[in-house]
Amino acid sequence: MKNLGRTMLRAAAVAVGLISISATVTQADALTETRLQALLGEQPATVGMVPSVDLAAQALPPSPEERGIEVDAALTATVSSRSVDALPVASGGAEWECLAEALYFEARGEGEQGLFAVGEVILNRAEDPRYPDTVCEVVNQGTGRRYACQFSYTCDGIPEHISEPAAWRKVGKIAKLLLDGAPRDLTDGSTHYHTTAVNPSWASQLDATTQIGVHRFYRWPLRTASN
Repeated sequence: MKNLGRTMLRAAAVAVGLISISATVTQADALTETRLQALLGEQPATVGMVPSVDLAAQALPPSPEERGIEVDAALTATVSSRSVDALPVASGGAEWECLAEALYFEARGEGEQGLFAVGEVILNRAEDPRYPDTVCEVVNQGTGRRYACQFSYTCDGIPEHISEPAAWRKVGKIAKLLLDGAPRDLTDGSTHYHTTAVNPSWASQLDATTQIGVHRFYRWPLRTASN
């Protein structure tokens, strides 16, 4: 099925052409903005005291080749809105559904670049030994414990209802592309993000990587903490 998905992606890419993502990013709608007020990945004050063993090696996610994923030419370029829209409607198992839901509730008001970037953070966490091993476990980490959830929509008390079919189709396609091995080259291995509307204390303890749309992205520092 993965080979079939890549074949379909290549066909769509030839039909519509892959171009760079437009720099224009739409603003999140009011509901998304409300949910993004919570701080993703709140870390304790001791975040700087990360064990130094292999820290530099662990901070970056493995390349697709290292993960045994064959990446073809259709996945080596950033996907534009036109090419995403041209792809067939996507579906998948539990990991796909968890990733698609996270993109929908966390970032559906963003452009394609912003959606890919948030998806990168989730997959980067799933491959980082400091976090759970699967997409679903990453997305639901801390859910049910006050102030402990990592993704605010899982514990904000608002029912998860898919009310925008077009947005759901888009995030589903992007989730499939990411799970099929699309390059993660937008956020430099980031494992954290927050909306520009807040300024969480943990941000100063991490290395800022980039800002895309209304999100700022961060990764664990490569330097070893000093006593």
